[in-house]
Amino acid sequence: KQWYQRRVRGLEEQERATAERKAALKTAVEDGKKIPTELKKDAVSLQKQMDMDGAADTTLNSVDDEYLYAGVKDPKLVLTTSRSPSSRLKQFTKEVRLILPNCQRLNRGHFVVKDLVEACKSNDVTDLIILHEHRGVPDGLVICHLPYGPTAYFSLSNVVMRHDIPNVGPVQEIYPHLVFHNFTTKLGKRVESILKHLFPVPKDSSKRVMSFVNSEDYISFRHHMWTGPNSNIELSEVGPRFEMKLYEIKQGTLEQNHVNTEWKLRPFMNTARKRYFIGDEETDS
Repeated sequence: KQWYQRRVRGLEEQERATAERKAALKTAVEDGKKIPTELKKDAVSLQKQMDMDGAADTTLNSVDDEYLYAGVKDPKLVLTTSRSPSSRLKQFTKEVRLILPNCQRLNRGHFVVKDLVEACKSNDVTDLIILHEHRGVPDGLVICHLPYGPTAYFSLSNVVMRHDIPNVGPVQEIYPHLVFHNFTTKLGKRVESILKHLFPVPKDSSKRVMSFVNSEDYISFRHHMWTGPNSNIELSEVGPRFEMKLYEIKQGTLEQNHVNTEWKLRPFMNTARKRYFIGDEETDS
C-alpha cells in the first residue's frame, strides 16, 4: 500500500512538472521571447503534446459537440408556424420549405410545443423550425436542434415573397451551395454552424446557391440560381429574401424552460458604444 501511494504521488508530481514546462513554453512562444535553456531539448515534443491537447479540447468543446455527427447523414427538418397562421404566413412557410431540402411542412393545429418536440425526437428529426408573425407579417424564426439543442431565436424583417420579386425564376430543389460572409467572431461561428447544418452537402455540379451575408449583425439571406459557362455566369434570384437578427441562443431544446442562456441581446447593448457581435465592422471602400 505504501509503495502504491508513493507511485501515485510520483506520477502526480511528474504530471505537474510537465504541465509547468508546457505553460512556460506556451508563455515564451506567445510573448515572442527566447525559449528557456532547460526547455530547448524537449521543446519539440512538448509542442506536439500541446497540439494534441488542443485538438482534444476542440473536439470535446460544448459549442460544436451537438453537431459532432451532423455530417454522417443528411438533416431531417420539420417546419411549422405559430397557431392560427394568416394566409401570408402560410405562403411564406411554403416558400421557406422550398429553401430547405429534406424538409416537411407540418400544420400547427392545436399541437403544443412539448408535443411537437417529442414527436420530432421520436421520428429522428434533426431540427424543428417555427415561423412567427405579427399582424400578418412574418417577424420571427426559431431553430431548435434535436435532440439536445441548441435553440436559436431570430427576428425577421424586410421579408419579400417570391411573387413580389420581378422576373423571378423557377426553383430547383437540388442541394444548394452555401456562402457565409463576415461570421468572424466566436458567436458568428456559432450562428454559422447552426445555419449550415440545416442543409445537406451539395454536389459540385449544383447550380443553386444561398448566401448569408452579415452586416452590422443583420444577416441578409438571398437565394439564386446560376447559369452559363464559368467565364460568363448569370445569377437569377428565385427568392424569397429577408433579413435575420439573432437575439438569443439557449443550450436546451424549445420546450425546456430551465436551461442556460448561451447568449442574449440585452437592451444596454444598443445604448453603449456600437459593437458588433457576429462579425467585424465593414467599411465602405
